[in-house]
Parts: sequence; structure tokens; C-alpha cells
Amino acid sequence: MLTAPWVCRSCVRSLRSLWIPHPRLLRRASTNGATDPTPGISPSLLERARKIAAEHGQLSVSLEANFDPKTAKRAGEISRVAAALREFEQARTGLGELQTLLTSDDAEMRELAQDDLEATKAQLADLGHNLSVALSPKHPFADMPCLIEIHPGPGGTEGRFFADTVFHMYQAYCANKGYRTRVVQYEASDSDGQKGSEGEIALQEAVLEVQEPGAYAAFRGEAGMHRVQRVPATEKSGRTHTSAVAVWVLPSFPENSGPGTASDVENPDSDFYIDPTEVRTETMRARGAGGQHVNKTESAIRLTHMPTGTTVSMQDSRSQASNRVSAWRILRSRIAAQKREAREELTRSMRSSVLSQSQITRGDKIRTYNYQQDRCTDHRSGMDVHNLPDVLAGGGSLNKIMDSVQTWLLDRDIQNVIAEEEATSASDKKGGK
Repeated sequence: MLTAPWVCRSCVRSLRSLWIPHPRLLRRASTNGATDPTPGISPSLLERARKIAAEHGQLSVSLEANFDPKTAKRAGEISRVAAALREFEQARTGLGELQTLLTSDDAEMRELAQDDLEATKAQLADLGHNLSVALSPKHPFADMPCLIEIHPGPGGTEGRFFADTVFHMYQAYCANKGYRTRVVQYEASDSDGQKGSEGEIALQEAVLEVQEPGAYAAFRGEAGMHRVQRVPATEKSGRTHTSAVAVWVLPSFPENSGPGTASDVENPDSDFYIDPTEVRTETMRARGAGGQHVNKTESAIRLTHMPTGTTVSMQDSRSQASNRVSAWRILRSRIAAQKREAREELTRSMRSSVLSQSQITRGDKIRTYNYQQDRCTDHRSGMDVHNLPDVLAGGGSLNKIMDSVQTWLLDRDIQNVIAEEEATSASDKKGGK
């Protein structure tokens, strides 16, 4: 085996200040060195990254010769993968050089290489994770505003009370973050003036629009069943009741959506497009508290998308025209979400992977709020927070939980990409036989 005794010690010492030894400054001891590990990323993803990086190189050459907007757009979309792969490959080369120095005849060089080895391995694992993240497809609605719909679930009146708590929790969270919001719908149920243990009203349905770009990406992990365990105000024996609230997070098309955009409501290829002939419109008189206006004018609107049976009712405004606009916005968002879910289900059905079992549906209880234990637990990320008042006030504790869910979603997306790559590879091998 060849060694590298001629590398001066001062050069090696100077390399210790670098995070990764530069490959040109060190000589490889052998072409049959240590194992070529790929920590932090699966081999299938690494192969995919190399193909994308090769494509990026070809596109860059093409753009130098002749600029084309579509080519430039594609190059920009995959540039993050190419950059992440370049950093990963450099780190892996540096790790190989350190492993080579471990076989040196010089004891001091072996000691210096050993000192840097663990840090370089850790950095390589981080860069492998970053490369996996770059390879994960961006959600098509990620940059859009969103609608947070809140509906009482099982639990009767107590479920309606907690629905009001959840609504105000998200409203306070947005205020703390400086997000612009608009209350699209806030409808109380007929509860004879009863209030919950925390002073909540019985909520029938509420819709909060978060108008910030990227709000859908920030809140999409909140969709699901939120379970509450507490003693109701009407409970005389002190028994803990369990109820639930359903939270839906839908994309909200921006007001300035234009032709050709993904949210163009006039484009039949858009997820937000709905054929008006497929929607039944009904007008009715508003109900509930509201003075002389209630039950005297037909200002309430109900839209029914006949192919799917999706129904939206709106009566918040005294203007029928305003209610109609709001109802159409919610209906478009619901249909767009259904189209997205149908595509995802089709993709999952094509994979023969156990990962599909981890998909969260609206029927799953994703989070528990336990008042007696002062605890909030997210069942997906496994995060426990023992500061329930801060969670319900939309404070840092809620932000901590939501961040943990974002990490869980990202890890799930990475695993799905790995499963898709492995399924594609297996299919290609089967077809080649």
C-alpha cells in the first residue's frame, strides 16, 4: 500500500482549521481505500441527485449558447439540488482523505486525522440530509395563503366549546406572528347562551383566512382531529370528558390570480377551476341572532358542487352578493384540495410500500390537549409540551409543536421520495428482464 510521508506537518495542522480537508492538498494512499459510505442519504436518492445535477449542467451549457425562459426556469428549479450535491460530494471526498491518513506511518498525522474524522462524518450526515430535503418535491400550494376551517367533532356541546378555543388559538398565533388574517365565517350554534369552562361560546363553524403567502405550507400540518380532555363546566362529579374538533387547512387562491397561474379560476387546467354549470345555487333566509335582518331577507347562500356533493353555506354578511363571493372562494378551495388529495392517493396506490400506512387522514387524532395534565401532545412528531395555556394563547409553545410537525412532514416527504425511487428502480429492473 502506498503511503503519503511527504505531506508536511504544518500543512496538515493548517487543515485542522478547515471543516473539510481540501482534496487537492492530500494524496490518496490507495485506490482501494475504505468503504464509500453515504450517511444521511439513501443510494437511490443519491443516484437521483446525480441525474438531476447532470441535467442542470446540460441546461447551463444550453443557456450560455441560447437563452430560453423555460430552460432557465427549469435550471433554477433544480439548481438547489445541484448545489447540495456538490457540497455533499466534496465532503465525502474529504472524509475519504481523512480515512486514508489513518493508515499513515506517521503517528501525528493519524492523530490529526482522527481528531477531524467525527466532525467530518457529522457534517457529511447533515449535508446528506440537506440533499434529501432539496430532492423532496415542493407542495404545489406551498406558497399560497390558506383557509383554516374549524368544525366541532364528537363530544356534543363540549366539542363546540373547544372549537371556539381552537379558532381563537390560531387567531392569536397569527397575531403573534404578524400574519394578516380575515374572519371569513364565524357561526355560533343555538346553545341558549351556555358557555364553556373557559368562557367559550358554542361554535357551529368557523373559517379563518391567513392571507400571507406561504401560509399553506406553515399550517398544512394542522389539518386533522384535535382531541381535548377536560372537565366541562356543567360536570358536577368532576369527570373528565373527551371531545374533538376537526381542522381543515385549504389553499386560498389570491385575489390577483391571473391567467396561466396555478390558481387561475378561469383556467380549466387549474385545481381551482369549477364549471359553473355543475354548481347548484340556493338562496335562503339567514338564521340565528342578528336583529331585524334575520329571517326577513334571503341573503344566505348555499352552493352545492353536484359531481362531488360538496356543499358550502354562507350567511355572515347581510349582502347576498358578499355571501356568494365568500361561498365560491371556500368551494373552490375545497375542490382544489380534493383534486390534490386524489392525485396523492393515486400516486400512493402505485407504490408497494408500507410507508403509505403512515399517511394522516382527517379521521386521525393528530393532537391531544389535556387540561388536567397541563399537556399538549402531537401524536405524529411525538412532541410533548407542558404549558397548555401558552399553547392555547398561540404562544411559543404552539410554535414549538408546529415546528416539530413541519420536521415530521419533511421526513415523511423524504421517505415517500425514497419509496418512489425504489419502486421505480424495481419496476425498471423487472422490465429489463
